[in-house]
Amino acid sequence: MEIRHNDIEINSEEPFANCKLGRKKHAEILTKIVSTYSDGFVLAINNEWGTGKTTFVKMWSQHLTNEGFQTLYFNAWENDFDTNPLVPLVSEIKTLIKSNDKESYKELLKKGAVLSKNLIPALVKAIAEKHIDSKTMVEFLENSAKAATDIFESEINQYASKKKGLVEFRQELQKFIYDNNNSKPVIFFIDELDRCRPNYSVEVLEQLKHFFSVKGIVFVLSIDKEQLGNAVKGLYGSEKINSEEYLRRFIDLEYQIPAPSSIVFCKYLYEYFDFDSFFKNLKRLQYDTFKADSENFIALSALLFTNENISLRYLEKLYSQTRLVLKQFNHNEFVFPTLLFLLTFIKSRDLALYNNLGNRKLSIQDAINSIENNLLTPINFEEIEPIRYTLSLFILFYFNFLKEEDYNVKIIEKSEVDGNDYLNVKSKFNSDIILEHIQSFRRKPFEFTKIDTYFNKISLYENLIN
Repeated sequence: MEIRHNDIEINSEEPFANCKLGRKKHAEILTKIVSTYSDGFVLAINNEWGTGKTTFVKMWSQHLTNEGFQTLYFNAWENDFDTNPLVPLVSEIKTLIKSNDKESYKELLKKGAVLSKNLIPALVKAIAEKHIDSKTMVEFLENSAKAATDIFESEINQYASKKKGLVEFRQELQKFIYDNNNSKPVIFFIDELDRCRPNYSVEVLEQLKHFFSVKGIVFVLSIDKEQLGNAVKGLYGSEKINSEEYLRRFIDLEYQIPAPSSIVFCKYLYEYFDFDSFFKNLKRLQYDTFKADSENFIALSALLFTNENISLRYLEKLYSQTRLVLKQFNHNEFVFPTLLFLLTFIKSRDLALYNNLGNRKLSIQDAINSIENNLLTPINFEEIEPIRYTLSLFILFYFNFLKEEDYNVKIIEKSEVDGNDYLNVKSKFNSDIILEHIQSFRRKPFEFTKIDTYFNKISLYENLIN
């Protein structure tokens, strides 16, 4: 069993073979775009963190390679320890060199050297050593004016040299790309830019615009534009900056990968973390109640996934945590996976609520109100049976948990009007159906199960899970 979700293996011949989210069609659309506008532009793949952008661009990169494109990949976050992104960016281009064309890359380096930031401090140091490293203060005072003049003059000359060097660098870069690109644009992926230090993120964008904006290169920025916009505001220290307008200077086209089907993704995670080895164990399957475990578990997690604040990466984390806790149960224990998943969900989203439940500080009605209003309100769907089923388990087991301190607590009462049972707890997910579930559970051998069993198992892995 895997503890965490590892990187998906990318098959060189069929790069999307292991993609469970049906994203190959998006790669094909984007491939047509970069083929059509081959002169060079900047494309932003804009999705939130945790939606699988990195995996997608790596799969698409291999797809492009198979289509005869040359691709480059630069993880900005792994390189933001450097102060000058020009160096690693040019370094990536080195991989395009043909065996018989090393001289053109050397020429590109010569042009790029003029633009390097490192020349400025080196120049100042040389002048300083020449004019300041004197033996007496008198010599320093005599030469200080000349030193200042030399520095200013050198800066002017260097500015002119850089301006000329920028033109020559872009000309040399375009020639280099033309000689090494197989008549197709080079696709240069810039990943994780929104996770970098703000000054580094902006520096990369500026250098792409000023140094690398030439025919034959298509830059693909894999970003969360909102987070990158926050980096821009953070760098300039003002919330008033229009980051959207600022980023529009660098981005020509924007593409957003649609969210995958919740059922499809949950089925994939279910298989990846091997829940069947527990749910389909023969000791459990002898009880009819547990035969629908897998269907109920996938359905519940898929419904929670419809919450707009749940990302792919977050859902992976919930599956991983639930699987770790599930390992602490024996196959013949009366554990309901959907209830375990709900409690794991509550713990990750609202720790205060989770602790209040575990410490019996809430009545059943207050507990249900908190869960439904704070955690389930954004969910808007028609098929809510997995929610009702799981809330029924929660009400019964939490009731059993509370009874130790309050024997006057009742969740089922009889109507004085018609003598029928009614649920003494209100739920927006239809209290009558929840009542039917609870009455069914009470006829089972687990009618006295208390929810503290789940809290105790979760606490065993509290440090790991948090």
